[in-house]
Amino acid sequence: MSPIYLPETTPTLAASLTPREIVAELDKYVVGQTAAKRAVAIALRNRYRRQRLASDMRDEVAPKNILMIGPTGVGKTEIARRLARLAQSPFIKVEASKFTEVGYVGRDVESMVRDLVEIGVKMVREEREVEVREAARKAAEERLLDLLLPPVSASPLGDASTDASMARDHASSTRERLREQLRAGRLDSKTVEIETQQKSMPSLELIAGSSVEEIGLNLKDMLPGFFPNKTRRRSMPVSEAFDHLTQEETQKLIDMDYVARAAIHRVEQAGIIFVDEIDKIAGREGAQGPDVSREGVQRDILPIVEGTTVNTKYGMVKTDHILFVAAGAFHVSKPSDLIPELQGRFPIRVELEALGRDEFVRILTEPKSALIKQYMALMATEGVTLEFTPDAIERIAELATIVNERTENIGARRLHTVLERLLDDVSFHAPELGGRSIVIDAAYVDRTLADVVRSDDLTRYIL
Repeated sequence: MSPIYLPETTPTLAASLTPREIVAELDKYVVGQTAAKRAVAIALRNRYRRQRLASDMRDEVAPKNILMIGPTGVGKTEIARRLARLAQSPFIKVEASKFTEVGYVGRDVESMVRDLVEIGVKMVREEREVEVREAARKAAEERLLDLLLPPVSASPLGDASTDASMARDHASSTRERLREQLRAGRLDSKTVEIETQQKSMPSLELIAGSSVEEIGLNLKDMLPGFFPNKTRRRSMPVSEAFDHLTQEETQKLIDMDYVARAAIHRVEQAGIIFVDEIDKIAGREGAQGPDVSREGVQRDILPIVEGTTVNTKYGMVKTDHILFVAAGAFHVSKPSDLIPELQGRFPIRVELEALGRDEFVRILTEPKSALIKQYMALMATEGVTLEFTPDAIERIAELATIVNERTENIGARRLHTVLERLLDDVSFHAPELGGRSIVIDAAYVDRTLADVVRSDDLTRYIL
């Protein structure tokens, strides 16, 4: 078999960024948490450095997995997600507690790798779709013209060869006129009949609520002769038919064997798995009850993190160089409660700071997609101009901090709850307020929220 070309595992953007620049990019979305940002920036840069090593040394350099310790809502997940987007890497978030709810009969820990491969396949396929889009559109256009162009027969009078030539010229000129009309959109409402493929069996993912990977079986792949693809003719507008035919031609131009191998290569060299709630599976050896299940799950996760080979429907995947970022609040347990072998696989530990009033003010205003900016943009779609005064933003941050202190501290997520409550009336009546400007100041915030914040019972249930 001839070797295939595999794309660079470290995209140009990520490869060109220094750790300082990576942190600067993360600063656009996450407030504070400098230590955590530095750790993930170094981890990403190390991937670029590893790719430049000699092959024998490259295989020996393992990723330095990261353990983030901090309360909920301080940015642990967001840092990992933004890092993956920056690196254009396959990324998946899993909750460790999902593997513990029913003990050893719970979800297979290898499913996290299989799911990551699915994401990698989707990424590579979408990239290939962009590359072949123009060719697919041209092929779809020709197929659509074949459907639109009526058959032209030679005239029964005169010389046969002359008639055939004239017929071809006439058909060619007619086809070009139709092409111009098609591109101008003048044929969009015209109806054509095309053949479409029809599924001949229900989706296996729906069987008993299990995925194909979890039951380790794909009947359609194993027994293709039993489930042939059926086709049926459908009438649809030209505009819809063009999109449908373009999709068909795109799939014809994409080599799925290449996509699968390229996706596996990318997952192995650049994949990131974020394991949240790892503190929920921290259990001491010799404990009774559910702790036994937790320790068993730790031992199941251990070989995945250490480096093993997982069987997927696209092929065997090595996890040796996948970057694992684990996170947990560790309110009840502590990192030392994890089994020693698993502790050793997360050599980099960073503690994220709890968020207070000053951080909330920054979160509301500084990030590229700050909450205040989101609400202003949403109301603008209704023609409503929403404006927040500086004292209103400070008051919102102060009330969110008070609620976090009185009830459960859920970090920056409390801002979502407070803002939804604050803007409930504006959001409801927005369609009727088109063209108006609404100013949210500290007095408005107090009128809307102060009574709720003062009552512990209301605070607990409403905010």
